[in-house]
Amino acid sequence: MTVRTVMTAAQRLSGPGVDLVRKGAAAGLRAALPSPPEVDSVPEGQILELPGRGKTFVVDVPGPTPEAPTIVLLHALGCTAYLSWMATFGALSNHYRVVTFDQRWHGRGIRSSKFEFDDCADDVAAVLDALGVDRAVIAGYSMGGAVAQLTWRRHPHRVCGLVLCSTARNFRGKHGERLFFPLMTATMMPLTGFALAHVDQLAQTLPELPSIEVADSAAWTRVEFRSTSAWSIPHALAELGRFDSAAWIGEVDVPTAVVVTTRDRIIPSRRQRRLAASITGAQVFSAAGGHAAIVLGATDWVPTFVEAAENVIARIDPEIREQYSY
Repeated sequence: MTVRTVMTAAQRLSGPGVDLVRKGAAAGLRAALPSPPEVDSVPEGQILELPGRGKTFVVDVPGPTPEAPTIVLLHALGCTAYLSWMATFGALSNHYRVVTFDQRWHGRGIRSSKFEFDDCADDVAAVLDALGVDRAVIAGYSMGGAVAQLTWRRHPHRVCGLVLCSTARNFRGKHGERLFFPLMTATMMPLTGFALAHVDQLAQTLPELPSIEVADSAAWTRVEFRSTSAWSIPHALAELGRFDSAAWIGEVDVPTAVVVTTRDRIIPSRRQRRLAASITGAQVFSAAGGHAAIVLGATDWVPTFVEAAENVIARIDPEIREQYSY
């Protein structure tokens, strides 16, 4: 079975899971490139060694005070920390310490022998360890939202709040999705070594650190987008198809906000709202836009996201808030 076989089969299927491939990984991402947010620069980052795990690119922006809460931002599939969150740094760092990093197989993230969300969630805890942060609010967009859910599941003592954006409990509820994702998994598993070689080869060609000066937003964004190998995307998609938090997401016991993109054709808003309804006390914040609203609709999306983060912080137990490390 070949990649061409998978894509041919995908063309015959329908449903949000297939749209996630055909639109999210292709049209949605390409659409973001011509019109990125206008920013002059992004915060400087560093390559950080996570003991026993590998090296990744981490951005750590100080908050306004040493006591400022920490919020960790997890990017979308096929993106990087900068690419997903470039428009949010200024607004967030006025209130919080902001941490984000390239997830494995993306950008300058860890190049591991396999790609699994459990490892991605453990990476979040490892980054917190490396930065000396005890607990944090974890925010994730799309794929990052799935990883954020797993971070709470695997490391509940490190998570004091969640902001889940344009994401869901699972991604293969329809017939077409139930056919497509296993097919993707069956095809990609034998190609893992081949894909990793391509991921590693691209990583070797990248400058150690990305440019923080954004003189030309479109050109800078294209360079950042191309820092993730195309071979990463089908493996991440296969893992997305395996993800399912429906059996345990109702156990979440920390303040949670769900940011719903109301015109989302990749992860329909009804699925996002179903996620919110599964979490006791979760607050819903609606942003008018499609799945690329974090970039294409940043002017409207960022204030909604900041409001959601503020809502979560306000609901954290004061005793827990005092334990934030800086």
